[in-house]
Amino acid sequence: MILLTRRVEEGVATASATLSLDTRIKSRVRITLDDGRDAGLMLERGQLIRGGELLADETGAEVVRVLAADEEVSSVYCADPLALARAAYHLGNRHVPLQVEAGFLRYQHDHVLDDMVRGFGLEVVVEQAPFEPEAGAYQSAPHSHKHSDHLFVRLPAQAAL
Repeated sequence: MILLTRRVEEGVATASATLSLDTRIKSRVRITLDDGRDAGLMLERGQLIRGGELLADETGAEVVRVLAADEEVSSVYCADPLALARAAYHLGNRHVPLQVEAGFLRYQHDHVLDDMVRGFGLEVVVEQAPFEPEAGAYQSAPHSHKHSDHLFVRLPAQAAL
């Protein structure tokens, strides 16, 4: 089994691996290369692997180009930046990994989220496409808490509301 332990900026790929987002957010996982060989990822934790990145074994003899797999996503295409920003705000408020591009947003398909976005007057297209969300949420330890963990302070002026 090939053990991929580091990212490299340059190199000639000896193989490729087409991986879903759920696999690309893991730093320790067994994968199958596109040519059928087994490989393992043993990378620095907390780093999203982007489509197009190169991973290598310790010696550099094996260099694998990662490809973002097509997966079921919901895409919101819109020429109105304010409408897209509003949808992005509400999706982000639900801690949804989100791909933000000029003219569209994309998230892992969820019919409840689709209905919410349609409620803003936007069209949602369910399609098979690579998913490359913003990396911010994946740069550190996973965000995990209950919303009841937040401390809310009610000021006297708000008490009458």
